[in-house]
Amino acid sequence: MIMQHTPEIFAQYAHYYNLLYRDKDYEAESLYIASLIRKLHPQAHFVLELGSGTGIHASKLATKGFNVHGIERSSEMLNQSLELAKTVNQKAVATCLSFSHGDIRNARLTDRFDVVVSLFHVISYQTSNADVVAAFETARHHLTPGGIFIFDVWYGPAVLTQRPEVRIKRISDEKIEVTRLAEPTLHPNENRVDVCYHMFVRDRETKNVTELRETHFMRFFFQPEIEFLAHTSRFTIQNAEEWQTAKPIGVDTWSACFCLQAL
Repeated sequence: MIMQHTPEIFAQYAHYYNLLYRDKDYEAESLYIASLIRKLHPQAHFVLELGSGTGIHASKLATKGFNVHGIERSSEMLNQSLELAKTVNQKAVATCLSFSHGDIRNARLTDRFDVVVSLFHVISYQTSNADVVAAFETARHHLTPGGIFIFDVWYGPAVLTQRPEVRIKRISDEKIEVTRLAEPTLHPNENRVDVCYHMFVRDRETKNVTELRETHFMRFFFQPEIEFLAHTSRFTIQNAEEWQTAKPIGVDTWSACFCLQAL
């Protein structure tokens, strides 16, 4: 059975996305990506982000001297990223940051870029072979020869060795309190984990509680798969390492970062 995400999957989730991930160190992650870009493609300036979410990674990269355009399928997340772009204080940075609506499987812009990035496991949301190939083709289409494609995915050896676990997250701000239960179901023969999110959102003023349920289908990958996908999409693998730590990938690597070069 092929599982696909629809834009509606993220419709309600998008409203609480930044709150749920406010402890995520976007600055450190963006510094890591910037260092990879400068190491692998020192002259790079133009960056395309596939699946740009609420725009935080893109805005952080723009402050580091890159001209960044983000493509996002969720209208709710895209609206948040457009609002974020308006709040960028540095005028020079604001002119280097833009976003548009699109699906990473078939988006086609007229511009070409030095680097394509797809972060926070966006590629793992492409659960079918056809969707993954289409996303790789989109990246290759937008790259100049020698350009770099950087992405992170759930890494299969760790998923199968350590196994996903039930997790509970509680977080709040001045307006709401969110409790999120994440219940994973592993499908080892399909390289997929279905993560059922059950959220309770409590309004701190009215005390009303809203209950939400969403299932996110996540694909995990193995290095030979990435090598095959790279070959068929006219890339070569330049680097493979653990996300942010730069350690060799292995059975304890949940998040693997791959850097491909366009032929």
